[in-house]
Amino acid sequence: MTSDVTSDNGPALTHESCRYLARAWWGETLVAESASAVRVQEAAEVPVLCFPRADVRIDLLLDEGHTAVCPVKGEVGLWTLEGKTTAGSTDWHDPAGASAVDGQDAVWEFTHPGSGLDWLSGLIAFDHDRVRVELVDAVPGEADGDITIKRFPTWGDAADLIDIMNVRPAGDRRYVSTALADPRRPVVEGSQMLGQAVVAAGRHAPDRRVVSAHMVFYRAADAREPLEFEIDELSAGRSFSTLAVHVSQGGKRRASGTLLLDVTAPDVVRHSAPPEACAGPYDSEPCDMSVTGRDIRMVDAAYTDDPAAPVGPPVIDAWVRFRDVPDDPHLHAGLLAQFTGHISIAAALRPHDGVGQSQAHRTLSMGINAIGISFHSVVHADDWLRYHHLSTFAGDGMTHSECRVYDEANTLIASFTVDAMLRGFAQNSRAVDGRVAL
Repeated sequence: MTSDVTSDNGPALTHESCRYLARAWWGETLVAESASAVRVQEAAEVPVLCFPRADVRIDLLLDEGHTAVCPVKGEVGLWTLEGKTTAGSTDWHDPAGASAVDGQDAVWEFTHPGSGLDWLSGLIAFDHDRVRVELVDAVPGEADGDITIKRFPTWGDAADLIDIMNVRPAGDRRYVSTALADPRRPVVEGSQMLGQAVVAAGRHAPDRRVVSAHMVFYRAADAREPLEFEIDELSAGRSFSTLAVHVSQGGKRRASGTLLLDVTAPDVVRHSAPPEACAGPYDSEPCDMSVTGRDIRMVDAAYTDDPAAPVGPPVIDAWVRFRDVPDDPHLHAGLLAQFTGHISIAAALRPHDGVGQSQAHRTLSMGINAIGISFHSVVHADDWLRYHHLSTFAGDGMTHSECRVYDEANTLIASFTVDAMLRGFAQNSRAVDGRVAL
């Protein structure tokens, strides 16, 4: 990645080559396709994907002489796409499926880039809200069944997530993370902090693996800033270590947990709860959670944020796999833990009509309060893992879920529980900011 145009708080504009094939669609018409797209990120703004002019169907664009000036990027020429497209026909998430979308000024070309931004010349961008821009999430030689589509803008790549989970030493029993935020909601997920704590504990005691971890999240953290992890070694015996881990940001603690690590031992006995039968990953519905390099499939397409979705049992099974993960067992375990906070509230909402996660942080207050996890085996996050979420209770403004993680061979890899809040905002509360509200 390269940076240009600095401000007092760091680079105002960054850009990097996109490693995936990029496409732009206007209705059912392909208007651009490129293996050389550029991801452009303006500070505190949603990223933009830019296509080389040679890879854009210029014949589909109308130049009506409109221009605009961006204080960072410079002057752009605005183009109009011919005709109109219907939202429902191209996965625009319009329940009515019939709203026409105008193509006026939906495309722009950087005609006179700002100082030091000559690399923008010859690049064309699309309004992501009106033109469907997507990434083909695949690498050379990958089987067709492993290829998925991610709608742009994405949060980032699996490599970015792995980098965030891979906490760095920052002094005696202290570790720090990198940061990457989605401007649309720059709030750290609780399960991310749990996963990072697992990695920090593994760095502290590399000859042992985390077998149990419990963390409570009591203050929101800003995804735009690094997190600090402080380890308190409560005990360190010949077999077990017990650690307390505190997560801080800006001088305030955000979460705290206890972790048990073990050297492990040969079996005396062995059994595990068998999984209920369900579809495999390739018979399940791909789910776009805005991270390339990570494949998520939902059994029976049971996961939805739509309050009008059909009701069902409080169960959601999700298959998850990372394409590439470094050979680091603590990092693999941390990545498993990172996903534990994603689906449990949706499982709790599923039996109830008229509620959905699209209401989160807007009309309903939702958030993970605590996660407890037990690891039963070494984790391989680059193999398919099935997360079985069962919500056993919802009421009194809380939900509880009891969950298990299996591999494709039905080996029980981990068990976890999630306690979360689910409550309405007070009628007399101030206007809710969905970007940061819980």
